[in-house]
Amino acid sequence: MDKRSYAELERRLKELEQPIQSEAHSRDFKFATKDLIYFRGSRDWSADFFDRKIEDLTGYHLEDFLDRKIKWLDIVHEDDKAIARDVVKSALKSDKYYKAEYRIVSKQEEVKWIIIRGYIVCDEKGDFLYVQGVLNEITSKKLVEQQLANEKTFSDFLIQQSSAAIVIINTDFTIAEINEPYLKAVNKSREEVIGAHCYEISHGYNSPCSSVRPNMQCPMVETLRTGMSAHVIHEHPGPDNKPTFCNLVTYPLKNQDGEILQIIEIWRDITEKLLYRWEKQVDELKSDLQKMVQEDRMISLGKLVASCAHEINNPIQGVLTFSDLMQEILAVKEPNSEDLEQFKKHLAHMSSELERCGNIVSGLLSFSRQNSGGYNDIDLNEVLYAVINLTRHKMELGGVELITDISPELLMIHGNVRELQQCFINLVFNAIEAMPGGGQLEIISKLSTNEQQACIEIRDTGYGISEENIAHLFDPFFTTKEDGQGAGLGLSIVYGVIKNHKGNIQINSKVGAGSSFILDFPLI
Repeated sequence: MDKRSYAELERRLKELEQPIQSEAHSRDFKFATKDLIYFRGSRDWSADFFDRKIEDLTGYHLEDFLDRKIKWLDIVHEDDKAIARDVVKSALKSDKYYKAEYRIVSKQEEVKWIIIRGYIVCDEKGDFLYVQGVLNEITSKKLVEQQLANEKTFSDFLIQQSSAAIVIINTDFTIAEINEPYLKAVNKSREEVIGAHCYEISHGYNSPCSSVRPNMQCPMVETLRTGMSAHVIHEHPGPDNKPTFCNLVTYPLKNQDGEILQIIEIWRDITEKLLYRWEKQVDELKSDLQKMVQEDRMISLGKLVASCAHEINNPIQGVLTFSDLMQEILAVKEPNSEDLEQFKKHLAHMSSELERCGNIVSGLLSFSRQNSGGYNDIDLNEVLYAVINLTRHKMELGGVELITDISPELLMIHGNVRELQQCFINLVFNAIEAMPGGGQLEIISKLSTNEQQACIEIRDTGYGISEENIAHLFDPFFTTKEDGQGAGLGLSIVYGVIKNHKGNIQINSKVGAGSSFILDFPLI
């Protein structure tokens, strides 16, 4: 075959462009001209190319194709020859247009990808005359696609192997992919989840979470807004409708232009971790409360010792007086029967007074012990009697009249004697201090009307508490006393002890008319 001049090829190229654009304009022949290689092919797969760019693509000279030394099918990859043939056959039977992507092998044995678009021209009888079209290299694109496919395969593997619940969400909030831990977390099948909205699956809402609950942070919305990772903790309905707490982290998946295509959301169930932290914090608070109770006991002990010193002083003085009297008699003479009878009375009185002192000291020692004693079944009445014995003399010194109405029935609760003693002593001390000029203090214990609770009431006739102060009465460090008269921890400790015993406290008070503290504890 005679060689064509390059000028002749250019002329034929212009002739070829018109039918391609008119016949298949809607078939997406729009490319950058610098990337296109125009061709006309025959039934035997020989081809005329109209651009020397074919040389860069195939490694063969343009003339090798024009002189029919190389046919197009010769350089198609062996595994893709069927694709090249089939698309032409299919086009011949339909609308004559075809488009295909397949590999070719260059003269240097490089495998390259091309995309080819062609239009088959037939005679009046419909028989094949030739095919004309354009092709261009897409090797770089295919490599990127292959890389993305490999990365997707790898990421899919990681997602499926992860123990964390992972869901990939489209920007319209529909779920694109999930792993088994996610299905287990939401207790649904794959068919129910794929394509559904994430907020339907996770919370049962009909619109995004932040729309239904404005105060609820949505990491998906935050990542879409900022283009960055977001993190929140959500409460989700779990098995048996028990709430589970999940740590949610979202990451944007972007294209080369930085546009967000999808969001990957990772769930981690932290319910047990939170419960552990909560229990640990509760234990620490209980430990702190016990420390505060013990510290408060030491303060109370100081107050009790001061009042008990007066109480012990009187019987000791009496003992000394009787002792001196007997020694004087013995120094003068031998005691007669009348003296001995008097000595017996003196000794009995001295023994009684010393026993009284011993009881006072024993009570103080018992009260001051640091051992918490733990929680046991106890009678609240016994705790109240112990508190009354410890504080009675302080009441007398303050001119406070004590009135008691202790239930004749046992008031058994599960509690800590030390903590309850401190609770009641704090209330008694507060009542005494609220009556600086003296007054009446009532301590009452009884069963509740439903006989399910033990009720303790400590009532005074002091100066009372304003409504404004009642609202803050149990706040730590809140006090209405003058500086140096108290740190404001007494009633906060009372509140902590009561709540620790699953009880409740109610305050009834009026300025100038006294106060009443009513405590309820569940009976065992």
